[in-house]
Amino acid sequence: MILCPSNQTPSDSLCILGLPLDENSSFRKGPSLAPAKIQQGYFCDSANLWTESGIDLGSLDTLVDAGDVDCAGPAFEKIQARVRELLEKNNKIICLGGDHSVTYPVIQAHADRYPDLNILHLDAHPDLYDRLDGNRLSHACPFARIMEKKLAKRLVQAGIRTMNGHQRRQAEKFGVQVHEMRHGMDWLETLEFNGPVYLSIDMDCLDPAFAPGVSHHEPGGMTTRQVLDIIQTLKGNIIGGDIVEYNPDRDIMSMTAMTAAKLLKEFLARLYTTRS
Repeated sequence: MILCPSNQTPSDSLCILGLPLDENSSFRKGPSLAPAKIQQGYFCDSANLWTESGIDLGSLDTLVDAGDVDCAGPAFEKIQARVRELLEKNNKIICLGGDHSVTYPVIQAHADRYPDLNILHLDAHPDLYDRLDGNRLSHACPFARIMEKKLAKRLVQAGIRTMNGHQRRQAEKFGVQVHEMRHGMDWLETLEFNGPVYLSIDMDCLDPAFAPGVSHHEPGGMTTRQVLDIIQTLKGNIIGGDIVEYNPDRDIMSMTAMTAAKLLKEFLARLYTTRS
């Protein structure tokens, strides 16, 4: 992986961009520490940089560490501007959060480049609140903001297991396709997207047994293998995405950091094999 100097912007590359923001977390802070910890897991000597499909990520000169956005001050404006800058130079981006609120400004930038954007959102929570604790930019609200501004033509959510009445009404209002975990994983066999797909992975889509390092433990989630299968086999043109809501303060023996790093590696492989 090539480290991009702070005063330069790469082009025609796969970029990893850190978004160390957790000011919109509702229960616990800590996700702002995640980008650095995921990078540590990525390079940890206990594993290697080969993907399951046989790609040596360590040999790619198109893989770039684009650094972290300085999230002090107007964080959303800075995030949107940096993502737009990278997209304008024909890069594909995987953002490392941070809490899930960062997806809103990231999608704002992607929607400018991809007017027919689809989103697949993996999460225990729908994140469709109109506001939480008086905050319309809470990590529980990004997809309400995205859909009310018509930044995506289609939103599909999977792994959901905390849907309350308000969020059910929100999902109906915005035409969200929701696959609750209680109904199983058969949806993956038939789900197909036309047009560009942004994949947003909240680490608590996984069962806490596989990812204890999250702020909101919600039993009954996906296995690591199921999420990897989604990344590897989803029918659609994935053009970027994010991995969010890892909280190192809640992790056990860096277990969740390594899981997030594994997802990142396979996500990069998917983007690399479908790049254009």
